[in-house]
Amino acid sequence: MHQLTLRSRRGRRGQSGVTLIELLVTITIFGIMLAVGIPNASRWLLANRARGASEFYADGFSLARRQAVAHNAFSRISLTPNVNTGQMDWQVDICFATPAAQCNAAQGAWSTTDAPSASDPEGDAGWKSVFRAADSLPPAEILQPTTQPAGSNQVYYTPLGWVDPLFAGRLNSLRLDPSTAFADEVPPVALVVTLAGMATKCNPTLPDTDNRGCPP
Repeated sequence: MHQLTLRSRRGRRGQSGVTLIELLVTITIFGIMLAVGIPNASRWLLANRARGASEFYADGFSLARRQAVAHNAFSRISLTPNVNTGQMDWQVDICFATPAAQCNAAQGAWSTTDAPSASDPEGDAGWKSVFRAADSLPPAEILQPTTQPAGSNQVYYTPLGWVDPLFAGRLNSLRLDPSTAFADEVPPVALVVTLAGMATKCNPTLPDTDNRGCPP
């Protein structure tokens, strides 16, 4: 009986030792996986944000066009530099033309984020401007925005949703180019604003004969 008890204790000690070794091996393997996986996961998340950046701007152009049609008013989208990322924030405003003032870059009562347009038929209950910050986008060192023509940053829309052809220096396209480090993971993309007011995504590195390329 004493021998059986001794063997049982030795067996339990041996099992505990094996379990401890297995635990140490598991912890070591898990540590190696974390060391390798966390940087890769961070890179994947950053690349995914870069690929989705075009949607951020496409939403702005789409909102500007929709508000012009919905309110039978003029609208505009303005892109401004984001001081945190080097990307561009956007803001959509609307304006109702009156006999005394048209809606363009030089005149018109445009809405702001704090107040509706002074000529809004709904008065104080009217539509206020929408502002979206580009803080969540990758920094410009990873994804570089470029406007065409250079320096342009606005598009004006008529009440029909068409781009206002009288606005000189309007933004024709916005191009987003990944850095060399992300060139294999994030394709370059451009948003081309047509005269019909639609923002079309395309690949600026492909010929215009390719249906994925940008129009000439």
